[in-house]
Amino acid sequence: MTDEQDWQAPGSQGGGTPGADGAQGAQPPQYGQQPPQYGQQPPQYGQQAPQYGQQPPQYGWQQPPYGQQYAPAGGQPGWTPPPKPGLIPLRPLTLGPLLAAPFQALRRNPRITVGAALILQGIPAILVSVLIAGGIALLVSRALSADAQDKPALQAGLIGGTIVLGVLSLVITTVFGALLQGVIVAEVARETLGEKLTFGALWRLVRGRFGALIGFTLLFALAWIVVIALVIAIVVALASIGGVAGTIGAIAVGLIGGLGLIPLAVWINTKLAMVPSAIVLERLPMRSAVARSWSLTNGYFWRTFGIIALVWLIVYAITQTISIPFGLLGGLIGGVFAPTAASAGDSASSMTQLIVTQLGVNVLASIVTAVVGAIGSVIQTAAVSLLYLDLRMRKEGLDLELVRFVEGRQTGQDLPDPYLPPAERAQPPQPPAAAGWPAG
Repeated sequence: MTDEQDWQAPGSQGGGTPGADGAQGAQPPQYGQQPPQYGQQPPQYGQQAPQYGQQPPQYGWQQPPYGQQYAPAGGQPGWTPPPKPGLIPLRPLTLGPLLAAPFQALRRNPRITVGAALILQGIPAILVSVLIAGGIALLVSRALSADAQDKPALQAGLIGGTIVLGVLSLVITTVFGALLQGVIVAEVARETLGEKLTFGALWRLVRGRFGALIGFTLLFALAWIVVIALVIAIVVALASIGGVAGTIGAIAVGLIGGLGLIPLAVWINTKLAMVPSAIVLERLPMRSAVARSWSLTNGYFWRTFGIIALVWLIVYAITQTISIPFGLLGGLIGGVFAPTAASAGDSASSMTQLIVTQLGVNVLASIVTAVVGAIGSVIQTAAVSLLYLDLRMRKEGLDLELVRFVEGRQTGQDLPDPYLPPAERAQPPQPPAAAGWPAG
């Protein structure tokens, strides 16, 4: 027999044969069981052996922090799952949480999400709809009832007034949309850490960032207006030349410019989608926030675009499902209240009646659309905010900073804002303005 065959487990009484007392010697451990430690007896008959890699926790044992390995006595190293103090688990997100969390944000704190949507976007959109409808109705009625010599001037005024009302509505919608973005970004960040702030606390938190948010949103919208207007101006200039060359040139520029703007818009909008989150959470100036968003999306462009587009399609489908019936109802009501407007003898007054009636119905439909669209904007903004957090978790380890902040808060530590850049987090924390967050 060799030395390996003569080897016996410590504490055994023989080489697997009955000893002097007739007891059977220690058997080798079964598959999936841990071998007994030196000086320990194997499990007695009728007792369950611990499963592979598991040990019963000792009295007083506490779970280690997220991401740390632990090795129970006689077991294999384990892994602690990431905590979920609030909206999402503190780890890089998969598609499921990214699609579900924006809707959960509405349910977790509806007074803030839905309330902010109605106050900052729903009500302004309703006021804009009423203003535009009333202004256009007044201009149209004056143009239709005017004398023949005054009609050219009034028609020109109708066109100019419509343009002015359109620009005014765009500015109002953009400004209040930027305010809503700031509040929702801050709310998603708070819900991620398990905090539930009031609207006043959120407003005080982000009010110092509204200038940068509004400035970026207006400049971004203005840039696209200039690009589109430039393409239209070139098309009109070529068409005014006349002849075959001018017509072909206008068509070519219109097709190339129109089709070329689509991929350009996809690229630019996706690369700059994280700017509002960087402005609010990292408290960056506008130019730095643009560079920040551009760098965060490097390497994750298609994933970012795909999730944003998918959320937009879901919100669009829900919005249209609710809005289309009101649009159809508006057309039917207009025909009921003015069924003979087109064939009446007094065509000007009849057409005015039809236009006013139709505009009134459209205002009602616009109110419903504005409310639904405001809630949809909350979902889209929340989705982009979560994408921003996910990108920072994947590229910078933000999840570890958030876990450290949550654990420190539970022990009463005064830690700096985990969303700030590392250089600012290294500074001594200032007295918090609300719920442990720095003042705006």
